[in-house]
Amino acid sequence: MKIFADRLKKLRESRKETNPHFTQGYVAEILGVARTTYTAYENGTKQPPMETVIKIANLFDTSTDYLLGRNDSKNSNSLPELTEKDEQNIMTDLEAMINNLESKNGMASFDGHTVDELDDEDRELLIASLEQSMRLAKRIAKQKYTPKKYRKEQE
Repeated sequence: MKIFADRLKKLRESRKETNPHFTQGYVAEILGVARTTYTAYENGTKQPPMETVIKIANLFDTSTDYLLGRNDSKNSNSLPELTEKDEQNIMTDLEAMINNLESKNGMASFDGHTVDELDDEDRELLIASLEQSMRLAKRIAKQKYTPKKYRKEQE
């Protein structure tokens, strides 16, 4: 399906602009598929199973309807989009959070291990999870604290 492939590639490349880790290999690893399989999804030569489509929608904070071409709204819900400044603030806060976690005074354990004892894969997954959580929290806060008269302009 050409629409799915185009939108998937566009979403990943857009995310890669703010987070250089979002390569095809990185996304494939998060989804639990081979890089060549993920590349085939982006090229439109292979269709992912529905479980993977749902994982992709969750990863890119979009709806399966958008991925499949059923609507043109990227948002999985009515939460406002993040601005470039919001993205920069998230990356700054994320960097500070990771530095704090790695310090001796920060939260010292994750799943029974100190953060500096995590292997590269677990560390990257932790960072990706924190980043997604921060994005969602920022979007929820924007919706909650933006006056209604301005929300309609954003939609």
